[in-house]
Amino acid sequence: MKIAVVAANGRVAQKVIKEALDRGFKIKAFGRDDENKTVAKDYVKKDIMDLTKEDLAGFDAVVDGFGAWTDEEQPMHIKTSQYLCDLLRGSDTRLLIVGGAGSLYVNPEHTVQVKDAPDFPAMFLPLANAQGAELDELRKRNDVKWTFISPAGDFQADGERTGEYILGGEELTLNEKGESIISYADYAIAMVDEIENGDHIQQRISVVRK
Repeated sequence: MKIAVVAANGRVAQKVIKEALDRGFKIKAFGRDDENKTVAKDYVKKDIMDLTKEDLAGFDAVVDGFGAWTDEEQPMHIKTSQYLCDLLRGSDTRLLIVGGAGSLYVNPEHTVQVKDAPDFPAMFLPLANAQGAELDELRKRNDVKWTFISPAGDFQADGERTGEYILGGEELTLNEKGESIISYADYAIAMVDEIENGDHIQQRISVVRK
């Protein structure tokens, strides 16, 4: 399989690239930095908003690893993913987006989200709101084979690679220990599994450590 990864120097994207390469997939990485921080050999310096249809033609999947941390940059979550949707519109290429946990629901009626909790960290609320809005916009697209993958509430950059995870849906999922936790490495496994075997087209899925 051929996979393009955009915003490839992001820490989650780097894990996805390594996981995919370890499985023998062909990877092309796009990043806005001069330095290639990934293990991909094929790296192109190019910002997401400068990509063209030709850049993304012929891939089985495109992984969007974009993430913004300042309030000023938060609107770029919607802008970048919608731009990628426009480039892939009508094609068979899948678009997989690294999402957030803040927009996961905590009740069966889907009226309350993780980010609505009074103890939700204030510093992460702008990011949660931005990614939630990004998902809302994606739900309006029926012309792109998108999948939005939310991590568990505790998303650990340097967490253990266990190789096991639980696949959830729209609601916050807990494991047998009552935890909502996933490492970047296990999240990458879930994403590459979805590219290889999954069929959650135009859906949000979530992953938690088993």
